Amino acid sequence: MSVKSKLIPLAIALAFGGSAYAADVEIKIGHVAPISGPNAHLGKDNENGAKLAVEELNAKGIMIGGNKAKFVLQLEDDASDPKQGTAVAQKLVDAKVKGVIGHLNSGTTVPASKIYHDAGIPQISPSSTTPQYTKQGFKSAFRVVANDNKLGGTLGSYAVKKLGAKKVAVIDDRTAYGQGVADEFVKGAKAGGAEIVSKQYTTDKATDFTAILTQIKAKKPDLVFFGGMDAVGGPMLKQLKALGIQAKFMGGDGVCTESLPKLAGDGLGEGNVYCAEAGGVTGEGEKVMADFNARYKKKFGQDQLLYAPYVYDAVMTMATAMQKANSAEPAKYLPELAKIKYQGVTGAIAFDNFGDIKDGALTLYTYKGGKKTKLEVVR
Repeated sequence: MSVKSKLIPLAIALAFGGSAYAADVEIKIGHVAPISGPNAHLGKDNENGAKLAVEELNAKGIMIGGNKAKFVLQLEDDASDPKQGTAVAQKLVDAKVKGVIGHLNSGTTVPASKIYHDAGIPQISPSSTTPQYTKQGFKSAFRVVANDNKLGGTLGSYAVKKLGAKKVAVIDDRTAYGQGVADEFVKGAKAGGAEIVSKQYTTDKATDFTAILTQIKAKKPDLVFFGGMDAVGGPMLKQLKALGIQAKFMGGDGVCTESLPKLAGDGLGEGNVYCAEAGGVTGEGEKVMADFNARYKKKFGQDQLLYAPYVYDAVMTMATAMQKANSAEPAKYLPELAKIKYQGVTGAIAFDNFGDIKDGALTLYTYKGGKKTKLEVVR
């Protein structure tokens, strides 16, 4: 071949792609969480987890379909509002994202999931725990945390067997998450022999709980369970103390945050608050998680709050499925995602036929010295 003939393919490549070599291929992934509203601190934590994952993926320079993959995040805010959640879900579909990480809340995840399913776009929730999410029969829906059946039931059993609770009051915020985890807690507590002496309801935006707490006080419970988020649970703890209610306080992963001590103030107490979050690592896994926390703090200047490691793992799991399929097209990598086996910072990730994580772990915590303190990991 002459020198001239060798230059022709190069000229064509430069004209159309700017390089004679494989160009970067942009892979757009959507991330949705509440960046405004009462759960904005948790939503930002989630968003940071996604940003860290994408930064590290791009630094690795992985190849997909013969091209260097450049992952790009499209960040959306659902404000923990179902209506806004479906609006941003449609926005992501219209933007032709290749996958979605989110949403944070069960109440936004479930309605949005139908939109992604109808568009054939895989979705991994890092924090939605309502069983309803994966029981819809959508093959596109996955989660990397244990659901409310396990979370609430485990807490109910723990309250009776380990904390000796006999008379229990239950409050939920009427969201899909809050009501779901509270209902499962009640089942677990009753199975252990506890009496539910009061069931009360609030909202996810409430700030005054005097009326319901006064009713609870009259029942003299030895434990109060709250199904909801820390933005409501913190002020509730303050008012429990102000009313002189001498009861242990328990909640699910929504209240199990590093922010709770600040939100609860002197209502936190010492070893009086118990909670659980989905996931949990032991042994060598603790070092892996500590390394993640260090990288997170170096990048964002603060400790991760709650779900960031699960968001990070969700992004990495999706990218790994794309690598295995050698394609970022949803229809091609979805089968790989369904049968994935990925070792993440939060532990082993594999999904059952519903899209739920297999053998999901839970970590139980209390608060001592104003700090969240691990008690044990259970499966």
